[in-house]
Amino acid sequence: MAQTGAPPAGTAAAPGKGVGPGAAAPALVTLAAAQKQDVPVTVQVNGSVVSLNSVDLRPQVTNTVREVHVKEGQFVKQGQLLFTLDDRPDQANLAKARAQQQKDEATLADLQRQYRRSQELVAQNFIAKAAADATLSQLEAQRAAVAADKAAVQSAQVALGYATLRAPIAGRIGAVNIYPGTLVQPSLSLVTITQLDPIAVSFPVPEDKLQDLLAAARSHAPVEALVSGRKTPMKGTLNFVDNTVDPLIGTVRAKAVFDNADQGLWPGQFVETRVTVRTLEGATVIPAAAIMMLAEGSSVYVVDAERTATRRKVQALYNFGTQVAVRGVEPGEQVVIEGKQNVRPGGKVRLDSAGQPQRSNGNAPQATSGGAASATPGDARVVAQRERT
Repeated sequence: MAQTGAPPAGTAAAPGKGVGPGAAAPALVTLAAAQKQDVPVTVQVNGSVVSLNSVDLRPQVTNTVREVHVKEGQFVKQGQLLFTLDDRPDQANLAKARAQQQKDEATLADLQRQYRRSQELVAQNFIAKAAADATLSQLEAQRAAVAADKAAVQSAQVALGYATLRAPIAGRIGAVNIYPGTLVQPSLSLVTITQLDPIAVSFPVPEDKLQDLLAAARSHAPVEALVSGRKTPMKGTLNFVDNTVDPLIGTVRAKAVFDNADQGLWPGQFVETRVTVRTLEGATVIPAAAIMMLAEGSSVYVVDAERTATRRKVQALYNFGTQVAVRGVEPGEQVVIEGKQNVRPGGKVRLDSAGQPQRSNGNAPQATSGGAASATPGDARVVAQRERT
């Protein structure tokens, strides 16, 4: 006896139903079209601003400050006078050395005259040659004394130069805690001068990007610094990669130089840096949601024109945002980005003709008789509708 509600013999199955009792309904999925585009490989990390030059100015001698010529926070030029120390002892030592030099030069001139006269007398046989040789010895000794006097004058001039302290670089003066009358010594820092323009940003890069980073450094690749409070990033150039990789954290230190005329970057400041190390030209890009991490590797479901899903292995080349550049999918092919858990290799999928997703209420997938529309590259999303039984 036939069951109630069973279809009469010879009647065809209703559209959308499986042929046999074990046949599964087409799965509800969302598709996206793989696109071809150039993908810049960007490294975005946090870095710190560092000065290219920073000098801790200290005196060379123990002395008393006579005058302070700058104020803290002031911008100074290279060679600008900053401090003057008490130079009276050094002036006196220099005068003494010069006087000694003049005295020895006068003695040297007298010995030169004596030696010329002794040579004339030796030629006329009025004195022995030994007397002329003794005068020559005195002359050579006096020449050495004059040379020593010149060195003493130079030494006194150097000591006198220590009494004036000038800026070795152009930059900004830090805090000044030195006042006229302060006794300073070589162990005491008078002021710190920091160069602000140009300035550098130091940042770590993962070691797997090392070769790309070295190539970018050779071409002086552009680097962007995202500074809090600025609407546009600051532009710089990559010019340094450290010679070692930190084995503890697996990064290599890089440095980029920025023009900083408006002081947008400040030493010690943390900024977000972004550097493009290379570009994947003509890469195939799909949504990252399409990637399935399986035991045998990364895979995606590719749907053909007949709405048949095929599982295909892919290699992820680079992730950026919600997209990923892959190898193994051709541009224009449709991949499943939602509903992958309901798809089986070789199984059918159903799409919504209006391209709008319809969420399931928790029951088994159902199908309707609505037609399917293909995804366009511009939209890259077509949503399937469940088939109703």
